[in-house]
Amino acid sequence: MSEYFYSCMENQSDLQRIPVELLHLADPSDEMLHSYWNKSVGVVCMCDHKIVGALLMTPTRPFVAEIMNVSVDESFQNRGIGRELIRRAVQKAKDMRMRKIEIGTGNPGVVQMLLYQKCGFRIVGVDLDYFRIHYKERIIENGIECRDMIRMEMILDTNM
Repeated sequence: MSEYFYSCMENQSDLQRIPVELLHLADPSDEMLHSYWNKSVGVVCMCDHKIVGALLMTPTRPFVAEIMNVSVDESFQNRGIGRELIRRAVQKAKDMRMRKIEIGTGNPGVVQMLLYQKCGFRIVGVDLDYFRIHYKERIIENGIECRDMIRMEMILDTNM
């Protein structure tokens, strides 16, 4: 059985080592991906010297970060890697003195919503037609058009 190694990436040269094909599993748009990739902190999972999971988190407002991308190679899914990437990102956000973390997923992303809720996120809203407005190509997931962004958050500082 292979062993997984996790690390945090904060500089651009490290972030550029994350395969774009991996990040495309969560975000198929190069334009959207490049809008946040360079501003992000990354957490990666490696197995046999290969990045098999990646998370990108971006500060969006004072004391608030958003997890923009959580991707796990399809052959490594359902092994707890996504959950561990999120756990480590939450710890990194706390280290950065963030008070809240936000995350979003498309309306057909039932598996993602379950994972995020198991990690402590709560649904706080819906951005109607987010994907039709911000993505040139239609996204189909689980046989359903991805139209709306389900917004979730985790409060890290109880003084908010």
